[in-house]
Amino acid sequence: MDRFDSMRLFTRVVERRSFTGAKPSGPLKVDVHGTLARHFLMPGLPRFLAEYPDIQLHIGEGDKLVDLIREGVDCVVRVGELRDSAMVGKRLAMLEEGTFASAAYLEKFGTPRRPQDLANHRMIGFVSSATGNVMPLELTVDGGLETFTPPLALSVASGESMVAAAAAGLGLIQLPRYHAAGALIEVLADYRPSPTPVSLLYPHNRQLSPRVRVFIDWVTKEFQ
Repeated sequence: MDRFDSMRLFTRVVERRSFTGAKPSGPLKVDVHGTLARHFLMPGLPRFLAEYPDIQLHIGEGDKLVDLIREGVDCVVRVGELRDSAMVGKRLAMLEEGTFASAAYLEKFGTPRRPQDLANHRMIGFVSSATGNVMPLELTVDGGLETFTPPLALSVASGESMVAAAAAGLGLIQLPRYHAAGALIEVLADYRPSPTPVSLLYPHNRQLSPRVRVFIDWVTKEFQ
């Protein structure tokens, strides 16, 4: 090997080492349901951005499966069972669900003790973005899930509106327990619905960049 070849080899080694030690950088576009972002991601974001200051992070809020490739989104965090085979899914957590109402509502209508009592109550319906229909209440009865649809007080299309309506005493709601902490009273705790999965998704035909990989690792730890 002559001197020229030696210098060229040395340059390649230096470049490879520099690339390996480089911090991920560039734009990173993710889409996360707003409530999940505020409760699970925002508290830890200062640490993430301090460790990766060259990443320009953009967080969109939504609960629909966006077209990641067309809209330039790197990954999404969603609640519910995975149905899109075009995505790679990574399970992040299982959210405990519960049935809740305000103290004022329970004082007026009484506290339901058994699923049969729901016939004498009202619910605030949540409209599914996937089907456009109001989602029934789900309760675990004798080891299996059963659905119940008490008379509707009103229907809403966002979790924040549902919690606000329940706090105003308008009816029963069902949602992840963390979301109702402090504001509402849980009922039918012996009949809780099954936990709801939270997953991170990204296109299976897209090679992940270093910035997406470090974000996925960080999000996984945050939910744990």
